[in-house]
Amino acid sequence: MKTPAILLALLLTAAAQGQPFRHPGIYQSASDMARMKELAHHGPEAYRTAFRRFQELADTPFSIRPFAHVMRGPYGRPNVGGEDLRKGAEMAYDCALLWYLTGEKRYAEKSAAILDAWSATLWDFDFNDAKLIAGLTGHVLCNAAEILRHTPSGWSVKGQEAFRRMLMTAYYPVLRYYFPTANGNWNGMIIQTLMAIGIYTDNRALFNEALDNFLHASVNGSLFKYLYPNGQCQETPRDQGHVQLGIGQFAGAAQIAYTQGIDLFSIANHRMALGFEYSASILMGQRPQCYGIISERAIELRDDFEYVYRHYAAKGMELPWTRMCADSIRRKAFRAVLTSVRAWGPTKAIQPPPTPSPIAYVAGALPSSTAVVPSDAIIVAPGQSVQAALDRASGTGGWVLLRKGIHSLPATLKLPGGLTLCGEGLATIVFLDPASGMRDAIVNATDTLSHVTIRDLVVECSPRTDIPSDPNSNRTHRGGWNRGGIILRADRTYGLRHIRIERVTLRNATYEGLLVTGAEGLRVVDCDLDENGASIVPGPRLQHNLHVTRSKDVEVSGCRLDGSPHGAGIALDHCRQALIRNCEVARNASDGILIAESEDVSVTGCLLEGNDRNGITIEHLFEGSKTITVTNNRMQYNVGSGLWASGVKGLISQGNRQEGNGSGGEQRLLTPRLLMQRD
Repeated sequence: MKTPAILLALLLTAAAQGQPFRHPGIYQSASDMARMKELAHHGPEAYRTAFRRFQELADTPFSIRPFAHVMRGPYGRPNVGGEDLRKGAEMAYDCALLWYLTGEKRYAEKSAAILDAWSATLWDFDFNDAKLIAGLTGHVLCNAAEILRHTPSGWSVKGQEAFRRMLMTAYYPVLRYYFPTANGNWNGMIIQTLMAIGIYTDNRALFNEALDNFLHASVNGSLFKYLYPNGQCQETPRDQGHVQLGIGQFAGAAQIAYTQGIDLFSIANHRMALGFEYSASILMGQRPQCYGIISERAIELRDDFEYVYRHYAAKGMELPWTRMCADSIRRKAFRAVLTSVRAWGPTKAIQPPPTPSPIAYVAGALPSSTAVVPSDAIIVAPGQSVQAALDRASGTGGWVLLRKGIHSLPATLKLPGGLTLCGEGLATIVFLDPASGMRDAIVNATDTLSHVTIRDLVVECSPRTDIPSDPNSNRTHRGGWNRGGIILRADRTYGLRHIRIERVTLRNATYEGLLVTGAEGLRVVDCDLDENGASIVPGPRLQHNLHVTRSKDVEVSGCRLDGSPHGAGIALDHCRQALIRNCEVARNASDGILIAESEDVSVTGCLLEGNDRNGITIEHLFEGSKTITVTNNRMQYNVGSGLWASGVKGLISQGNRQEGNGSGGEQRLLTPRLLMQRD
């Protein structure tokens, strides 16, 4: 029996080889539409009610107002033609469906009139939301056109060709480069529209490119950038309206692919279902674990749940929160109820709903500290001097406890040895005042630092501690400041000893998040290092979430090392005796794990997902690495290979699960002559 990963590979291969598209074949196939018609007329009351409501709306007076230049700015200002195009696309699709459901030509004529008017008029899109309005409307128009074209609607061949021309001269030019640097909902709708255009125009290459973006787009643009391994959405800290829009757009793209025989719903242990359940639970009043703060804005329900609920129910998977959302909105919905219909056949055997990945979950500072703090700990309240408390505890083996609140540092904190610096969890925030003019939040006081623990706190490296309304808006071009996290350096071999970083959340550094150079006995445990390493001097791909150099006896375990805007999750170079285990290393702009010139390194039990290069890269720079063991990891949907290695002496790779990685293939083992990986 073929596994889902193998089946997906076969389907993608078939798509790449240019199998003819099914027509009609965007949201629904011919058999799906026949089943929809049957239910609309003779099915349960929910379908018949949706059909009646649908018809009442389509029978209202409607004026067609096409524009040559559709111009929409942020927050709809200006909005020249944008709303007319959106309403026209919706009405065209509604009427095309009603033509099929009723057989009344007046609906087909109304739909064709809208398509023809815009096809004869529209030239281009402009202003801030150009891609947004094109992405929102393109797949809706294509659904209408696909139905008219492949049924005896009477739509003229001239009209069909004019519509095709409009797609390729007005829509495609503005969408062809996608927009992964925006919040992920933009790329979701662009992917959906370009898939639909590919089907309508029988352009397999265009469709395949959109499919590849669904799986592998950079920054925020792919399913695996948008929905995290715990189900959280990239926009969960932004607002729930955009979350619903985004997951609905990715689900729409998956619905189109499914019509063409490609199952994007089951990949990565049903990631789509996991994401829908996470977000639906929030809308139904739950507050699941979140990296960041769940936004309470725009929490009203949209009608993006019906199809996803129906799809998984037919596959034997009950999604209780998604079902609750679908049930709650169904009385107001109409088209979504009807277009959720598939000619499923027998319902599959019951299977459990997906669960969050257990790897490095939950990482970072927790709501409350897990530490047992000794009674003689030095207590520091916000506003009191952290540096003075550290100096007092230096060399005593004592503890410095930072109470909840923002500990604003007037200067870089110089960490002495022989102590534990502890917070009270997520509410303890260490923040270097930007007015200090200094770069790094915490550094070692001497190059012989030893026996130090930092735990149960947050190091915030952004120049602000308040959360912006859109926390994702500047991820790839984050700059205007140069800020580092915890930077520990020795001037001689293994000058730093016995350093432990535990349950620390360290985020938003443009320089390195955690950099350790010249250490022996380094432990990084259960930490969340997120969004560190931007494009600042000395350059992109040189700063990372975690960077360890010229060190030995290193262990990184249970950590989440995600989302570096320009670097890797973990970079090891010139290290010996290093173990990386049970870590989530995902969505980094470079490699997941980058190893160079190191010896006796083991990577085991990790999730390496959605990185823009390889899951694991082992580079040969001068002498190369040796004795590298890569076992029992899950490497999936990285843009390059799961494992990429050059010139390694004694590489063991076994028990790894690799699927959905990009054009580099699952695994590439190269010769020692190749010194470095080229783009």
